[in-house]
Amino acid sequence: MSNIQVLPLLDPSAGKTAAACCPPLTERPFTAEEAETAARMFKALGDPVRLRLFSLVASHEGGEACVCDISDVGVSQPTVSHHLKKLKEAGLLTSERRGTWVYYRVEPSVLAAMGKLLTVAPAAA
Repeated sequence: MSNIQVLPLLDPSAGKTAAACCPPLTERPFTAEEAETAARMFKALGDPVRLRLFSLVASHEGGEACVCDISDVGVSQPTVSHHLKKLKEAGLLTSERRGTWVYYRVEPSVLAAMGKLLTVAPAAA
């Protein structure tokens, strides 16, 4: 019997994407809650090792990476686990345990929300 579970893919056209955390920076001032959410994401990505890990997971084949595949980022495995935990706490990664390994994934909706945050809001007509 296999421990592998096939997960459904999110279809952006089906409307099952996460709402953006915040409006574009140029649209209006953030509320205190929006600023807290955005700051948590930026703080997590402000560390070069975390940014490398986030990029590694986001660009990994199949859109997810096993912690067993993450080794050459210049820090020890316990430090890798610490940084992955921080990225997960910031809402940038999700994880799933499969047997003894943990697989990390960047949800496409997270990347879309981050992109929307940094875009210029359309001018009012």
